[in-house]
Amino acid sequence: MPILEILSEKRFSVSSHLIKVAISLNLSLNEFLLLMYFEDATDKTFDVAKITTILSLDEKSILSAFNKLLNLNLIKMETSKDNSNRHCEIISLVPMYKSLVEQKNDEEKKKTKENIFEVLEKELGRSISPMEYEIINAWLEKGTSEEMILGAVKEAVYNGVSSLRYIEKIIYEWNKKGYKNMVDVKKGLESRTKKSDQVLFDYNWLDEE
Repeated sequence: MPILEILSEKRFSVSSHLIKVAISLNLSLNEFLLLMYFEDATDKTFDVAKITTILSLDEKSILSAFNKLLNLNLIKMETSKDNSNRHCEIISLVPMYKSLVEQKNDEEKKKTKENIFEVLEKELGRSISPMEYEIINAWLEKGTSEEMILGAVKEAVYNGVSSLRYIEKIIYEWNKKGYKNMVDVKKGLESRTKKSDQVLFDYNWLDEE
């Protein structure tokens, strides 16, 4: 039975993430149909005879598609109990869902990184060089939050400096004081004796240049 005929009979609902998986992994039509069947089916047992009837595929095609989905870590076999308390094997799509979540998180991280560089360039009033891009990226990979980086940039600009060396010293000083976010920085400033220049440091880093 052609896929259009299967879908037109509304036997399945095709979710956007299934289409995304099919495209990204270049799934064959049989593999896509079987994956769609597993997601839509209420009964998750691997009943080849039943699947053959519904998808109009022969047993060999179903087994081939099934093995491919297993190898791609989109599905896995789990042991469960039926209504008669008998052990049976069911199909779980948890691996696929985990993969989708990880992919989504990676996309969000990449998008966030792109956004922070745009913000930093706006704050600095200039473009970030490739070397500076790598330095900032290294800060992020080491666990320095975007909030702290942006706060350090603003503090540097406030003091009339835009060099990454100066910004890095600010971040280092904040880390040494145990600040985890800008709320901590603000509290640290408020708890200290106010200096006339209102700088967040015990001495001026510019003197080291």
